[in-house]
Amino acid sequence: MSRIVLKAILGFVMRVLYRPKVEGMERIPATGPVILAGNHVTFIDSLFLGLLVKRPVYFIGKDEYVTGKGLKGRLMAWFFTSTGMIPVDRDGGHGGVAALMTGRRVLEDGKVFGIYPEGTRSPDGRLYRGRTGIARLTLMTGAPVVPFAMIGTDKVQPGGKGRPHIAPVTVRFGEPLDFSRYDGMDRDRYVLRAVTDEVMSDVMELSGQEYVDVYATKARAA
Repeated sequence: MSRIVLKAILGFVMRVLYRPKVEGMERIPATGPVILAGNHVTFIDSLFLGLLVKRPVYFIGKDEYVTGKGLKGRLMAWFFTSTGMIPVDRDGGHGGVAALMTGRRVLEDGKVFGIYPEGTRSPDGRLYRGRTGIARLTLMTGAPVVPFAMIGTDKVQPGGKGRPHIAPVTVRFGEPLDFSRYDGMDRDRYVLRAVTDEVMSDVMELSGQEYVDVYATKARAA
């Protein structure tokens, strides 16, 4: 109930303030498991995605967002979980496995799972090499992948911090990708890379971003 109320209120406010343009919403299957995979340019990407997509979208978030103390901590925990975030300790040695298994459970329940294959926000607005977790998920569950692009959210919240600005936003969805031809090959690293690169190629087409064939974490560290 809290999710429905929050989505109704924030969704209305967002449409009034930002008048976001949504393209290709009909490409998201109305039922069954589906993976939404897209670029990640700022902190509020997940908020726009969750509020604009008709079906509930679940995604992974840092557990620190829901472990705060006092009233503020409880309000933050309520807000993030109500917007579809599933807290996972991603900093531990098994963080990647925990995130993968969480996504698998969501998909096996027939729900929508949102993921950013880059693994982190782009440090400079370009699109970086995808990590193969997206490929493992689609091959393990058989869920189709719908690529998407967030355009303009980096202008709403530059650097992912500070008070949001008013700027035009477009969320663009591509055609669903079916990787059933690779059924049973979720441990083949060449297949995992091929699937991931195909997804990222579609994301690049949708977003118009320049592609960089290195991981965003390495670029950020450099």
